[in-house]
This record gives sequence, C-alpha cells and structure tokens, in this order.
Amino acid sequence: MGKGEETRREILGNALALASEVGLSGLSIGLLADRVGMSKSGLFAHFASKERLQVAVLEEASARFVARVVAPALKSPRGRARVLALFEHWLKWEQQVDIMPGGCVFMAASAELDDQPGPARDQLVASQRDWQETIAQAARIAKREGHFRAQLDEAQFAFELYGIMSSFYYHQRLMRDEHAERRARKAFDRLLADASKEPQS
Repeated sequence: MGKGEETRREILGNALALASEVGLSGLSIGLLADRVGMSKSGLFAHFASKERLQVAVLEEASARFVARVVAPALKSPRGRARVLALFEHWLKWEQQVDIMPGGCVFMAASAELDDQPGPARDQLVASQRDWQETIAQAARIAKREGHFRAQLDEAQFAFELYGIMSSFYYHQRLMRDEHAERRARKAFDRLLADASKEPQS
C-alpha cells in the first residue's frame, strides 16, 4: 500500500468513526478536517464533495465488514457451521467500538437515507443486498450439505435473520436492554431449528 493510499485509509477510518457518532448527514469535510488535523483543501482533494465522502465512508464500512465478519466466517466448514459463524461474527460487528464508537453505521444510515435518493443511498442498498445474498447463499449451501431442509426459502431465512439482528441492535443501542444478546441468540436458535426440520405432512 502506497503512502497516499495509506493516508486515505487513515482518513476514512476517522471518517467512519465520526459518522458513527454524528451520522452521515452530520459528516462534513470541515468536521473531518478538524478531526484528522488536515486542511479542508487537503481533504477536498481526496473526496471533492460531502456526497463522495459519504459514499467513501460506506465503502470503507463495507470493506471492514467483509474483513471482520464475512472473511472469518468463510473459514468455517460449509453448511450449518458457516451460518453459525456468520451470526456470531455479525453479533461482534454490532459492538465494534474501536472503529464505530457511536454504533453501526449501516443501521444508522438506513434510517437516514431511506427516503433520500442519491449515490450514498445506492451504495448502502447495494452493500446490504450483497450481505443478504451472502446469508442466503450460506443457507443454500447448508441445504446442499443436508444440514437444512430441502424446502427452505433461503431469501426468507436471510430476511428473518436480518430482522433478528435489527431488533438486537435496536434493543441494545436504544433501549439499553441487557438481555438483547440473549434474546437474539434465542430467536436465532428458533430460526435454525425451523431451517433444519422437515415440515409436517
């Protein structure tokens, strides 16, 4: 990695942390310049606009998500074990205070950008569709391995797992529910049990 790319990654790391605290809409080149000790003109050369900065932050968040959640889980054996690993690493992602002290940027941005068309929303939607497809593919492989029932709807499985994690985040971050993780695990166990059993004839 060249010095220029290394500098950009360091800037984006700070931008990601800042966005987790003030939101994407609150993130600005001026605010980030103060955070990293650079001039606005220096940062402008990297991003050119607030919109491009927002997109870059979401891309950086996606890259780190892959590195901390997807890549480690893919080292697990194909099938049920890999689905379990995806869930476990996703739970840890929601608590990555070293890179997102203010909470998950994806969850916060989904509320900010749901009715704001533009490149940032497009980037967020694309990353979350990719993630849901990753979950669905893991479930699909579990079916092939004989760990999940043949009739399982993989897209529905991904939808319900996403719902569990969204609820976990809401109850942990907003409600300060000390039982949030236990409840998420209980809900996931039920989802796994449903995925594993054949329907009654």
